[in-house]
Amino acid sequence: MRALRARLRHLQETSREDGTAVVEFLGTAVVLLVPTVYLVLVLGRLQAAAFAVDGAAREGVRAALVAGENDRDPELSAAAAVRIALGDQGVGGDDVLTLTCAPRCDRPGATVTARVALVVDLPLVPVFVRDRMTLGVPVSAVASGRVDDFVDAG
Repeated sequence: MRALRARLRHLQETSREDGTAVVEFLGTAVVLLVPTVYLVLVLGRLQAAAFAVDGAAREGVRAALVAGENDRDPELSAAAAVRIALGDQGVGGDDVLTLTCAPRCDRPGATVTARVALVVDLPLVPVFVRDRMTLGVPVSAVASGRVDDFVDAG
């Protein structure tokens, strides 16, 4: 009888632990999985923005060079090209382009430099938090091009 009671007590003690491994595994998985998924979202958004500003800077230089050859305003052409390139990637912003020409954009041998810079907001951050503190990552790219030496200088 004493052996039977000891065996029953042993079974009751072990049955209290049943199922806790599953709960512990799920708790640990959620604690590790949620930050990992958020990190992947942030890195994906930053990488997309980096590709977008790089392509936009290159397209801005190309548009400025072509506009200079065709007697158009290089800054307007470059701004339009940057806006289109950023829009293709789903990234937007105002006043993201800085275009410099040394000495002038229409002179043979001149260097045209486009700098595109924007701030990428972190995903899933509520508006009321975003209003009170800056939670963005700056992303920028610079591209340069040279006006051909054989361009008509006017």
